[in-house]
Amino acid sequence: MPSFFNRFKYFDISLLAATLLLSFAGLAILYGTTLSAATTNIFSRQLIFFGIGLDAFFFISFFDYHSLTKLNRVIYVIFILLLFYLAFFGVIIRGGRRWLDLGVGRFQPAEFVKLVVILGLARLLYLARGQINSWKIITWSFLYVLLPAALVIIEPDLGSAIIILSLWVGIILLSPIKKKFLVILFIIFVAFGGISWKFYLKDFQKDRILVFLNPTLDLKGRGYNVRQATIAVGSGQLFGRGLGKGVQSQHKFLPERQTDFIFAAAGEEIGFLGTFSLLGLYFFLLWRIQKIIWKAKDDLGMYIAGGVLFFFFFHILINIGMNIGILPVTGIPLPFVSAGGSSLIACFIALGLVQNVARQSKILRF
Repeated sequence: MPSFFNRFKYFDISLLAATLLLSFAGLAILYGTTLSAATTNIFSRQLIFFGIGLDAFFFISFFDYHSLTKLNRVIYVIFILLLFYLAFFGVIIRGGRRWLDLGVGRFQPAEFVKLVVILGLARLLYLARGQINSWKIITWSFLYVLLPAALVIIEPDLGSAIIILSLWVGIILLSPIKKKFLVILFIIFVAFGGISWKFYLKDFQKDRILVFLNPTLDLKGRGYNVRQATIAVGSGQLFGRGLGKGVQSQHKFLPERQTDFIFAAAGEEIGFLGTFSLLGLYFFLLWRIQKIIWKAKDDLGMYIAGGVLFFFFFHILINIGMNIGILPVTGIPLPFVSAGGSSLIACFIALGLVQNVARQSKILRF
């Protein structure tokens, strides 16, 4: 028994506490938004995913991240094949080929590809230390990310593709890259954005951006989701209407209230103080990850923890931003809160990676 507890000797307790608090907060919020008879099984499934995710968190925490990044080369190929299959041969569900049906549930590879990209980029930049300021390494690292991002876009899942590409930007910023490369890359991305708008983005994707720029453009059609979300957030006022008592969510005026717009549903039911507390938990989590980044025993651990930091930051920023109308609507889940097994388990694995880095760093120091 003592040997079992010794394995937790170098655990980062603050990170573990933040993980559990966010999990319980997410379950409580999801419970409140799923009290209607038609959706009660959503909460039950989320409890199962919580148990699986927690197991994955502890497993990854003890799996040496150096070995994991080596194994990731095989995992990357497997997920590329899965994405290729989905993009071209997957069954269309709710307008997209995003899920693999495993019989007992659905599996969304795009959520886990984000973590695969973090591990792959971390190892690539770690091995290329001293050579990052070369177009060869920069281009190769971008192509490594572009392939899965392109396959995810084909599904189509623009939101996940944006996260994957954003992870590349974030991890590159952590590296000792020179400013001249950043300026050139910025110009390239601006040009790429213009070309994508002109030739690639579909009409419904353009509509989301146009509605964001002009929320009154089509209140009963394209702007309906954003309008209902902002109404829900505002109607919660300071203390909220109470769990399960939200008018917008319980009467289904608010679309996708368990997934994309769960923050708006939470704003209505737990109010400003409740959502402010949730944001406080997220801030503490990001702050704790940032501390672990600086204390990592090597650059590989630093890149992994940094990638996870950006993983959570972009998810939180985009989801909450679209819920309060300051960013265009896209299908990005809110970590630990939105319903969905793949997203929840991926979040647990991501924090397991950070816990791994923290634990090995403490072993080194002590």
